[in-house]
Amino acid sequence: MDLGPLRESRDFRLLYAGFLGALIGTLMTGVAVAVQVYDLTGSSLHIGLVSLARALPMVAGVLVGGVLADRMDRRTLMIVTRLPLTLAAGALAANALAPEPQLWLIYAATATTGLLAGLGGPAMLAAVPALAGTGRLAAAGALLSGSTQLAALIGPAAGGALIAGPGLAACYAVDAAGFLVFTAALLFVRPLPVPAGGGASGKGVRRAFGSLADGLRFVRRHRLVLGLLLVDAAAMVFTMPQALYPALADERFGGGAAVVGLLYAAPACGALVGAATSGWTARAGGHALIGAVLLWGAALTGFGAGSWLPLALVLLALAGFGDLISETLRSALLQHGTPDELRGRVSGLWMAQATVSPALGNTAVGFLAELTGAGAAVTIGGLVCVGATVAVAVAFPSLRRARLGSAPADGDVREETPTDGGAREETPTDGGARAKAPADGGARAKAPADGGARAKAPAPEPNSGAGASS
Repeated sequence: MDLGPLRESRDFRLLYAGFLGALIGTLMTGVAVAVQVYDLTGSSLHIGLVSLARALPMVAGVLVGGVLADRMDRRTLMIVTRLPLTLAAGALAANALAPEPQLWLIYAATATTGLLAGLGGPAMLAAVPALAGTGRLAAAGALLSGSTQLAALIGPAAGGALIAGPGLAACYAVDAAGFLVFTAALLFVRPLPVPAGGGASGKGVRRAFGSLADGLRFVRRHRLVLGLLLVDAAAMVFTMPQALYPALADERFGGGAAVVGLLYAAPACGALVGAATSGWTARAGGHALIGAVLLWGAALTGFGAGSWLPLALVLLALAGFGDLISETLRSALLQHGTPDELRGRVSGLWMAQATVSPALGNTAVGFLAELTGAGAAVTIGGLVCVGATVAVAVAFPSLRRARLGSAPADGDVREETPTDGGAREETPTDGGARAKAPADGGARAKAPADGGARAKAPAPEPNSGAGASS
């Protein structure tokens, strides 16, 4: 694993440490909320509705947050959206200690958390190139993706232990402390001023919508970025088998809760192996990305068709490995191929897609399972994923040609792309960083330290958008 971003950049170390701590606390709270809501209502429906109450504001938040990340200091935006999360977690802790905890307060705090996490998420992703360096985007992406998988193993287990011991309030209190530490860490990160052309083009709601429209036009006209979003959708919309694990454990593998736990853990184990061996991704590009998505789809195809548990777990681990590598490369190529003054908006659009696609995928595979059975639904979804990925790869040559650190290629942008500050004369393409963009994470003389990949300027979830939840 390439640890260069952590060794070379103090600011990235601070961001990474704060992100990992806050994400573990967020996942602990996810367990605590589910347990508390079920205790209060006895209804699984309410657990699903609480998740929806978080997801919908988050989608709105990342779209608005993408605009804000291109119009104000990104470090400031992260601070002002993370500090109130401490108060939201504190409100949940106080509610848990109350003689009669209120369900409406859980809904309100969860919705607020989703909105604030969404508002600050694009700023974090857009800040990574400046803090880690354009030459370390794949390494930084692997570190953040790997930490997400690590948190997914540690957070729920720690949350369960706290709930069983000190209780729900302790779990929420740890989450509040995590956000407080994250905010404190951000105070020591250098400022990330407004990118040139990103924030001086007007004010007001109408201008903000126009600013978001500029981001949409960039995605539509930029063949590499559009291809990255489409291949991500192909991987997520058709192959999200998590909702079917309980049925598959019962019908195919003859096991109960223990088998369900193994099915959930296997992809995370594969992803951790992918993160631990991800150093080679800094020299990879579009072909490796396409191969990783094909591995994800093919492994799930085999998983849906099999009935031997050891093989099923190996296939899920392979799927997790492919997912981690594809997520690392998608994130790196997206940041590499987007001009800095648009990084916030494009990151917001990507995070919105990354939030909506898994929800659609779980819904689609659940509906298909009602018609064909759980195993057949996973197999069909895997085959559709493979076919859709091949179609995107054929339709977008710039995606196949993309390589981290390569020079821009002609023909990848259909026309000149306007931004907030007016039309650009040239738009970077699937090669990503422009000529003379430093890859060392440090600011050059007279360079704005804003996360840019422009000449003379130095260049981040859940999910994952790695870690959008934090």
